[in-house]
Amino acid sequence: MNIVRKAEDRGHASHGWLNSHHTFSFAEYHNPKEMGWSDLRVINDDTVAPGQGFGEHGHRDMEIISYVLDGALEHKDSMGTGSVIRPGDVQLMSAGTGVRHSEFNHSPTDTVNFLQIWILPKFKGVRPSYQERQFDATEKRGRLRVVVSPDGRDGSLTVNQDATLYAGLLDGSERVVQAIDPSRKGYVHVARGALTVNGQALKAGDALKVSDEREVVFEGGQNAEVLYFDLAA
Repeated sequence: MNIVRKAEDRGHASHGWLNSHHTFSFAEYHNPKEMGWSDLRVINDDTVAPGQGFGEHGHRDMEIISYVLDGALEHKDSMGTGSVIRPGDVQLMSAGTGVRHSEFNHSPTDTVNFLQIWILPKFKGVRPSYQERQFDATEKRGRLRVVVSPDGRDGSLTVNQDATLYAGLLDGSERVVQAIDPSRKGYVHVARGALTVNGQALKAGDALKVSDEREVVFEGGQNAEVLYFDLAA
């Protein structure tokens, strides 16, 4: 079963300094039919104005991934971590027992566009932690590169959940066939460009919910950058 979630059907919030599209229910956008997919709870496509951002605020018991598409995102938290992440960087903060952090556009002149992704944790009350790593474009070209996994395999970031996140860049004749256990769920999010997944034409912001399938086929890319989640049922 393959269910398309169109970009234009997402929730939308514009606050002047922030333009955000919500794949799932978030903040003032509530859709009882879109409360997440398996343990995937949030995908927000955020564009933040120069020098603006999210002031210090708290999180608990949530796995929070930031994936930068354009610009530079500055992060500071109560664990003493401070960094600036750019395209190709993936950041993972396990909030656990509680952490406070802020996220700002590092540039005074250019916007920053990033995906904020929340995954429900397998275990609550863990010690908060922070990880980040850059995944070069060559690692993702014409393939799905694991960037987040439960066991940190292949140098990926380690998440507190039975969930694996892949990132890929596909264009032209590049084609990827990803096996999936039919008892699990898959979720595809197109970050930019366009491609076809399991016969469904998708563009930037579109998504595909996958269940009861044995493979996920990515092809026909047009400068596409895509995220793929392998999730427990």
